[in-house]
Amino acid sequence: MTTNQLIDQIHKKQSFLCIGLDVDLNKIPKHLLEEEDPIFAFNKAIIDATHHLCVAYKPNTAFYEAYGIKGWQALAKTIDYLNSNHPDIFTVADAKRGDIGNTSTMYAKAFFEDLGFDSVTVAPYMGKDSVEPFLAFKDKHTILLALTSNQGAFDFQTKSIDGLELYKHVLETSKAWNNSENLMYVVGATKAEYLADIRQIIPNSFLLVPGVGAQGGNLQEVCKYGMNDAVGLLINSSRGIIYASQEADFAEAAAKKAEALQIQMEAELKRF
Repeated sequence: MTTNQLIDQIHKKQSFLCIGLDVDLNKIPKHLLEEEDPIFAFNKAIIDATHHLCVAYKPNTAFYEAYGIKGWQALAKTIDYLNSNHPDIFTVADAKRGDIGNTSTMYAKAFFEDLGFDSVTVAPYMGKDSVEPFLAFKDKHTILLALTSNQGAFDFQTKSIDGLELYKHVLETSKAWNNSENLMYVVGATKAEYLADIRQIIPNSFLLVPGVGAQGGNLQEVCKYGMNDAVGLLINSSRGIIYASQEADFAEAAAKKAEALQIQMEAELKRF
């Protein structure tokens, strides 16, 4: 999917919502455990109930890998279902990969070619040659971890090196990499006060912003400092939507939570 196609969907749906599909079998409704593939059954119901309210879905691959081959098969079925029924929706493999060049190439093939994701999250710590293999794929996007929403982000990401915080070094350096136009960046909603500085460095890039909802991030603050002329934001909510109910009405409850965010996003788009 191209960036322009994503922007078109944002304006069409008046939403820049990304829903995280982080499936924990201990949290899904008990009746789904009787299904042949409870993970896919849960995802399908959530997708069917919310696809008109969001522009992206983001499965965190750890929640599938934890269940072995059955989990990986459920992930493949989920992405195939999305690509077959909702090809206009942007898909994010939240895998946080990154390794030496030939290994990164294999990771990229796994997510872009085999599974058919539109994007994958990648750690920048190993530098240029660990990221550029992901960037080489046409109309695919590499979402670089820049400033994350967890408390441990302060251990390294905000430390100053030669007067510049590490996350700013990541942003500045990555702009010079081959095919950097395919880069997006992860910036946590709990770090909204940093967004103004981030936009000074990467004014035109899309930001994937986790942390709205269960982690306490503020949507209005993120939009105030992070939105650009092309919107430039994908706001992710996972637990706050998909686990709105553990009863038979779980999909409808998820849709209500998603709709509440979409309505707020529509208001922000009109205000901008």
